Amino acid sequence: MTRTASPPAPRALIPLLAAASAVTAANVYLNQPLLADAAASLGASPAELGSVPTATQAGYAAGILLLVPAGDSLDRRRLILGLGAASAAALAACAVSPTVAFLIAASFAVGLLSPVPQLVTPLAVLLAGDRGRGRVVGTVQGGLLVGVLASRAYAGALADLVGWRAVYGCSCALTLVVVLVLRRVLPPVPPVSAGAYRAALASLPRLLARPPVLRVTGSGALVGVAFGAFWTALTFLLEGHYHIGPTGIGLFGLVAAASALASPYAGRAAERLGRRGALAALIGMVIAGWLVLLPGGTGLGWLVAGVVVLDVGVWGNQAASQTVLLAGDPAAHNRLNTLYFTLRFLGIALGSLLGSVAWARGGWPAVAAVGLASAAAGLAVGVSGKDGPSPHDQPAAGTSRPKAGSSP
Repeated sequence: MTRTASPPAPRALIPLLAAASAVTAANVYLNQPLLADAAASLGASPAELGSVPTATQAGYAAGILLLVPAGDSLDRRRLILGLGAASAAALAACAVSPTVAFLIAASFAVGLLSPVPQLVTPLAVLLAGDRGRGRVVGTVQGGLLVGVLASRAYAGALADLVGWRAVYGCSCALTLVVVLVLRRVLPPVPPVSAGAYRAALASLPRLLARPPVLRVTGSGALVGVAFGAFWTALTFLLEGHYHIGPTGIGLFGLVAAASALASPYAGRAAERLGRRGALAALIGMVIAGWLVLLPGGTGLGWLVAGVVVLDVGVWGNQAASQTVLLAGDPAAHNRLNTLYFTLRFLGIALGSLLGSVAWARGGWPAVAAVGLASAAAGLAVGVSGKDGPSPHDQPAAGTSRPKAGSSP
């Protein structure tokens, strides 16, 4: 195929990749402000609709596990474009869902087909070469975070105006626009590993068994539980206790905008402080955020303060963890991202479920207990052991390092 324009230089592509990460990440989180309206429309209880974000996050974890490893052995341009088009179709299915079961299934498909940010981050590191890995990871991570925050705000506001179904329709159209832009500007990206897709999948357990990888990914999963419990239960708290509608719930997510500004600094902190120092500081902020959130049912001020501290810690931890994992052999980058985000989003899915159950049985104090316990466990895992060599100084079995000059 002949392209009509020359691709941008690697530096110019980084902001475009951050924007693509923002849009595709938004698709995973936009359902949270819609739960109450969708429940009323489909004749279901809010607790039943709590399965929608759980299904989306579980699908996301499955997509990361099954699809992202292909980025080490296939042209990532084709993979990213294909996933973008397929996720747009899944969003269209959500928009026309006739039942709760159909919406849950379509939401799982949205998650399954949306791991574009996990392909985009290693691609950005590869295109940038050795220039400021922490800064590049932080920039793309910042784009992802902007997408997550903006999705809640725009989904809530648009749902108030034209209904929750239109939110999915608009997201479908926006995703297609992103696919068309990337189709025009993204260069072909040769595989960085000589291994086959099956060999890449088979190497995942051995890669996960390495202590530095296990500590970072396990810690990320536990922090994900704390994150998922908060944002799912927050919808029920704001709707039921404070009588705030979808617009207010969505705009509440913008309270955490400070975490977008902090994300690039978290990547640099991982380079300066090492794994233990960076994760101790950032997961400590997650715990502090939950302590501030404990009296959340008695005043919005506590919620506003707590969500800022919590989200800076959660997203900073993610940026720092990725910087640690992407510190070495490019041939393993996508598989390391696969391991980290599979466990991360399984943790978020579990947190969404636990948050819904805790809310139904014990209200906000029970939700806070789930968040505090999981964050504390994540801190213990994250700082255990000693900082050592890069998590992947030796290629995993079934792969090989790229030859010099193979990067675009």
